[in-house]
Amino acid sequence: MSAKHPIIAVTGSSGAGTTTTTTAFSHIFRQLGINAAFVEGDSFHHFTRAEMEVMIRKSEAANRNLSYFGPEANNFDRLEQCFRDYGATGQGETRSYLHTFDEAVPFNQMPGTFTQWRPLPANTDMLYYEGLHGGVVTPESNVAQHVDLLIGMVPIVNLEWIQKIIRDTSERGHSREKVMGSIVRSMDDYIQHMTPQFSRTHINFQRVPTVDTSNPFSAKDIPSLDESFVVIRFRGMDNVDFPYFLRMIQGSFMSRVNTLVVPGGKMSLAMELILTPLIKELMDKRQQLHSGE
Repeated sequence: MSAKHPIIAVTGSSGAGTTTTTTAFSHIFRQLGINAAFVEGDSFHHFTRAEMEVMIRKSEAANRNLSYFGPEANNFDRLEQCFRDYGATGQGETRSYLHTFDEAVPFNQMPGTFTQWRPLPANTDMLYYEGLHGGVVTPESNVAQHVDLLIGMVPIVNLEWIQKIIRDTSERGHSREKVMGSIVRSMDDYIQHMTPQFSRTHINFQRVPTVDTSNPFSAKDIPSLDESFVVIRFRGMDNVDFPYFLRMIQGSFMSRVNTLVVPGGKMSLAMELILTPLIKELMDKRQQLHSGE
């Protein structure tokens, strides 16, 4: 962690809603006049899409599981180095993973490949990471220790699967069978490397649908925000003004002493109310330290 060069990380699996959260953070950054360096978790995958498909086939032939959730498919060391460097100097290196043809064409590359490594922009106020592993810890790497504000995006697992299936089939052209196979293959890594992160987060936003999602593999659409509640859990945080949030967010209530529940349609409002003062506090500490130099 570094008060001079703070790091915010939003962690959650593909289809968990981390991209929606990035939109909320972008609004907050504009409101507070913050110049943030954005880092995408997919940039730290180890293999291109074609390489990953080959490695999956080899793993299956060897009776092993390989997924994007685990360490074999990711550069955890390089991700930790990026965070460490930024915390120390306000600099670091990243690259982009090109998911689609639209993203790849400007680089004269194919989808599923990476751009070259490049320095983060100079003179940024803080680093913002969105991806799978913002709070990951392994025997070799500890990414979580460098993060000043760690946010988990954790829809209940059936909803997470519905979002992933529909997104990957409609937006990325994968077959339903391929996406379902990916979910099954990823389960060991999900348990070992994804779920432990959500016990390290400062705040979790967990979306819980109020409609039947008991068979996610037959779902035809994603439950809307208005068909959901969002369970917001705070960990190790002092002076959380729950009475203020209850007044400001209509329909909200407390389910435990550290847990606020809000209607799904109020999720963006809740995020801005909760996160804006926390980000402002990080920014104020940063400015105080730099003004004293």
